Amino acid sequence: MSSLRIAVVGGGAAGFFAAIRAAEVNPNARVMILEATAYVLAKVRISGGGRCNVTHACFDPRELVKRYPRGARELIGPLHRFGPTQTVAWFAERGVELKTEGDGRMFPITDDSGTIIDCLRQTAADKAIGVRLRTPVREVVHLEDGDGFQLTLGDGSIERFDRLIVATGGNRGSGGHAIATAFGHTIEPPVPSLFTFQIEDPLLRGLEGLAVPDAEAKVPGTKLKQVGPVLITHWGLSGPAILRLSAWGAREFAACDYRFTVRIAWSGESNEEKVRAQLAAGRQSLGRKQVSNANPIGLPGRLWERLLQTAQVDPTTTWVTLSKVGLNALVRAVAATEFAVTGKSMNKEEFVTCGGVRLREVDFKTLESRKQAGLYFAGEVLDIDGITGGFNFQSAWTTGHIAGSAAAGEV
Repeated sequence: MSSLRIAVVGGGAAGFFAAIRAAEVNPNARVMILEATAYVLAKVRISGGGRCNVTHACFDPRELVKRYPRGARELIGPLHRFGPTQTVAWFAERGVELKTEGDGRMFPITDDSGTIIDCLRQTAADKAIGVRLRTPVREVVHLEDGDGFQLTLGDGSIERFDRLIVATGGNRGSGGHAIATAFGHTIEPPVPSLFTFQIEDPLLRGLEGLAVPDAEAKVPGTKLKQVGPVLITHWGLSGPAILRLSAWGAREFAACDYRFTVRIAWSGESNEEKVRAQLAAGRQSLGRKQVSNANPIGLPGRLWERLLQTAQVDPTTTWVTLSKVGLNALVRAVAATEFAVTGKSMNKEEFVTCGGVRLREVDFKTLESRKQAGLYFAGEVLDIDGITGGFNFQSAWTTGHIAGSAAAGEV
């Protein structure tokens, strides 16, 4: 193979993976990572509470893509080529063993994101991949002779490369979006995904830190619904069910300026008749016990007390004397508590955006631009995002691997 010069713009997970793969495919290539900031792999370091949720133990691509609100159809083929199975093997070959937690998330056995960072940096160094920090790309032009790209860097210097992989992430200020636009690409407007809900409501006040393991969260008037753990925080509601809901509804929530209603079924069951049957059974079995002390559906005690207040049920009432009116009010409180959401807060461990380079403008067999030959995209610069649980990193590894392979000349 000829001695290609390959520039990778962006020193995150997708950028490093693309650069490493390019160097593996073409050992003669001169591969350079250009990172605008002073740090590489910053998101890797902070993800998963500093443990790095590398991927998810879902090894069937057709099942896996159901975790991507945007990009599911496009990722089916790429995930067959390089999915979680290949990711686990890739790290294992380089001395990094992953473990699977009960919810399917996979972490390094060290529980330290530094293990992943060290692996990527050491592998890049072994492949003689250059890494330049504080080197933003100000302008990219395709050379008139059709032979590569001319990059104007932040210090005004100009360098020439044969192939260009853009892996800058999906933030609104992403330089990758400017590069893509310069070559005729359409950018789907970036908006936040994976965020928590800001709610001011007396029902939640004083319950901060309380978790409900199996609640249902839905947005009335839409098809948006998720079931899973819900966490009450100082600013409102969080937890996996809320984060997943925010991902699937990212565009709708942005369009209404993050002001909408969320309905919570605290027991995970929103069918009022089924909840009524559960409580009625409890009324029979619990008899003369006070409703405040005997909770037939296993909700946290402090939340149960607050729901009794909402339903205006005297906590000293015994189950046997609970009126039909009281029972019905309690059913509504358990199955359909509504909150007014007044804004969003970013989840501290996730910085994911919905939006990016329009997917139909990219060839997903190679991740090459359909607008400009020799230009490739990887990671969140594309309009791809997954729910929380390791899916966004898997997309980065997958698209980086394929883009690096193609840019280096592998068919």
